[in-house]
Amino acid sequence: MSLNFKPLSMEVMGDYNAMFDLCTDKTSDYTFVNIWAWSDERRYELALAHDLFWPRTGGASPALWAPVGDWNRADWEKTLPELFPGGADFERVPEGLALQWSGLFGDRVELEDQRSEWEYVYLAEELISLKGNRFHKKKNLWRQFYRSYESSYRELSAGDADEILEMQQLWCEWKSCDDIPGFRAENHAIYRALKNWEHFPDLICGALYVGENMVAYTVGEPMGGDMAVIHFEKGLGDYKGVYQAINQTFLEKSCSGFKWVNREQDMGEEGLRQAKESYNPVKFLKKYRVKWKG
Repeated sequence: MSLNFKPLSMEVMGDYNAMFDLCTDKTSDYTFVNIWAWSDERRYELALAHDLFWPRTGGASPALWAPVGDWNRADWEKTLPELFPGGADFERVPEGLALQWSGLFGDRVELEDQRSEWEYVYLAEELISLKGNRFHKKKNLWRQFYRSYESSYRELSAGDADEILEMQQLWCEWKSCDDIPGFRAENHAIYRALKNWEHFPDLICGALYVGENMVAYTVGEPMGGDMAVIHFEKGLGDYKGVYQAINQTFLEKSCSGFKWVNREQDMGEEGLRQAKESYNPVKFLKKYRVKWKG
């Protein structure tokens, strides 16, 4: 049996989300919002086989990702040899599935830690209260923002997409997005997500305003019931403390019902790693590169 891959489309979203809900170890890479947003960059394709969706990326660096569905019901001893008799490499495999395969197949699989893809998870209550010495610097910057500017917070909906993209354009001009491939790709991902907001009713979005001007925004979504994932967060550099302010205020006003906050991975960028670690993560959602030897 061979996999019949087709380009990602909105038509599969309902079926995909139903299978993603069955995964016992969810990571934000695999939410439909995420793969849709980044699909022009990564050229996602999906194949359906053995009651599982099999994602892969195309473009310059094609790669298989972990299958999406009910891992506990899958007959792995039949499925992997049938679909990949000559072996296969899988990227960004959530820890739960990687360990399941390792326990089942032993030395027929090899695991390689992908530290740059680990997702940072925080207690929402801690990022809202900012209590204690661990958050002293964050709280000071948060206070400076609210003391310095007459600001307000608004929850946003699909009708506000163009306004967010106007602020995103200002951010991109500040950061010279057109000259930096990573920023340019992210900017396009933000555009794809927000321009299709009507298809994503679970998106959570909020923004800070100084006067009538948007100065920061956050876009996220629920994952697994008790976790909020932050996909995009931007603030204008002219406003000191704006990132600390939008981080805390978005969670307090729009995500207070969640226990966990997932701020995704650092992609191996040292500055981003330091920034994410500075908020004191309480755990990581680990991922591995898995080599199935066939």
